[in-house]
Amino acid sequence: MKRMLIAVFSVAVLAGCTSTYAVHRYSISADNVVALKSIGHEISVGAFTQAQVPNQSPGEIMCRAVAPIKTPDGEPFAAFIRNALISELKLAGVYADTAPISLSGHLDSIDFSTVKGAWDIQLTITSSNGKSMTQAVHYSFTSSYYGETACNQAAQAFMPSVQDLLAKVVRSPDFPSLLK
Repeated sequence: MKRMLIAVFSVAVLAGCTSTYAVHRYSISADNVVALKSIGHEISVGAFTQAQVPNQSPGEIMCRAVAPIKTPDGEPFAAFIRNALISELKLAGVYADTAPISLSGHLDSIDFSTVKGAWDIQLTITSSNGKSMTQAVHYSFTSSYYGETACNQAAQAFMPSVQDLLAKVVRSPDFPSLLK
């Protein structure tokens, strides 16, 4: 009986020790903004969706068995990427809600490995003109054997991985065809 009480107490204490790893808010990439300034006309951004992954919420991914990695406001990862694109378009001066060309997106896959130290993200962008393109990023980061550190480093690496993904989108030779 004494062992059972100790076990129940231990589980209760450990359950209260979980934390959440919040990714950093998106920070504009100057290089992406420069690339977007050359567009020459306005763009709107439609809905972004994401593939449903078994045992994974759209707004969090469990890191080891330690705690989930979440976006800063708890929104789905697809919404985080959509908002990042809108921020870059706004700063470049080419965003307008009522623009004739609208880009929507589908987050085909998103995952990370704290063992390999990498985020893998694939995004398909579709234009209102019917054309689409898919870009993927493999963003490496320094990981750790220790779970707490590794999960924290994975959370910190998400925002720059999105910067790299958007850089691949806006610098792709296929991107201008989405805007015609």
